[in-house]
Amino acid sequence: MPLHIFEFRYRIMMNTILENDRRFGVLRVDPLSGETASVGCCAEIVRHQRLPDDRLKMLTLGQQRFRLLEYVREKPYRVGLVEWLEDRPPQQDLRSLAQEVKQLLQDVVHLSGKLISQKIELPEDLPELPVELSYWIASNLYDAAAEQQGLLEMEETAERLQREIEILASTRSHLAARTALKDAFTNS
Repeated sequence: MPLHIFEFRYRIMMNTILENDRRFGVLRVDPLSGETASVGCCAEIVRHQRLPDDRLKMLTLGQQRFRLLEYVREKPYRVGLVEWLEDRPPQQDLRSLAQEVKQLLQDVVHLSGKLISQKIELPEDLPELPVELSYWIASNLYDAAAEQQGLLEMEETAERLQREIEILASTRSHLAARTALKDAFTNS
């Protein structure tokens, strides 16, 4: 996740973080209600650039999910007590679900490329393990913050993969329809 840090309180926070373990918590704030989610992700700063006016540009990488238990400090920035979240152990073999997600993802990427008349490739280092794949898919859903939050809060990999199958199948259907329309108008 790329970040641009410009608010004074967050510049203070990031300077403190950069002097320590380079990790901090990220929680989604609903843009309509202003309500802060209770489940978030620990992010680690992997690169940063300090700008002349003390603003910061940084690239972060999500590390581990957490549930916020309570805030222990509000100023100059919030500090909270959290518990780490792990997925429950699977009750089934998840490889077939993961394979279905991968196939749907390939279909979506292929149709997207066809729609814009460009070849799009999936990264070669796509995660193999079902749990890692489920998080990778969730983190790469663009313009779907509420859906991403729902996936982040799921504590079962099978449930997360199943929801991703629904999302990708719906997306594939929409893209297939748009591609068919484009082809019909292009060939007529």
